[in-house]
Amino acid sequence: MSLSTTPAPARTDVAPRSGAAPGASTRLVRRAGLAVAAGAGSWSIACAALGTTPPAGTWQATVVNLAAVAFQIGLIFLVTVQMRTGAIGTGRLARRLLHVEHALLAVATVSSLMWALTPGLYDTGFFFVIDLFWPLSMLGMAAIGVRIAIAGRWTGVARFWPMVAESWAPVTVPTAFLLPAITQYVGAAHLLIGYVALGVILATRPQLTGARD
Repeated sequence: MSLSTTPAPARTDVAPRSGAAPGASTRLVRRAGLAVAAGAGSWSIACAALGTTPPAGTWQATVVNLAAVAFQIGLIFLVTVQMRTGAIGTGRLARRLLHVEHALLAVATVSSLMWALTPGLYDTGFFFVIDLFWPLSMLGMAAIGVRIAIAGRWTGVARFWPMVAESWAPVTVPTAFLLPAITQYVGAAHLLIGYVALGVILATRPQLTGARD
């Protein structure tokens, strides 16, 4: 008589754990990286050339705010990648926080479009409320950057560079009050050092996020 064991076949009818990150392809991460780099680069150039807050209703304001829209679209792609890779964690709370950030960015993008295209609404209460989502979305990105570094699910330079990139608001907003004459240059330089560099990292080294082909 002989004794042998045969492992049970793997089941294919069981859903994955709810806490597991759904994963992302390297193609998705690369595309998000290109969107982040292009959007941040265009806004950086516009800010350096025309200022961060040109007079409302001018062509300069239209150009700067449309460039800001490109930047925000890049951030929407970035948050999508962060969600797909479980960058801040794979639990329900982490996913909900990123969904909230998506919503903040979406409304902030509407705010930028209104700044660019509807100067007649600047003095309305509706515009005032919508415009609050701009700083809220950037503060949310700053918090996400810190959380990515703590979670350690992204590795190498991708673990810490989001914290550098997403500190744009904490760096630029105080500069606007303390040194307004150089705010546009500080903001533009920070975009290049932070978000453009982050986009390049994601586009060239997507595997650092845990993405797979």
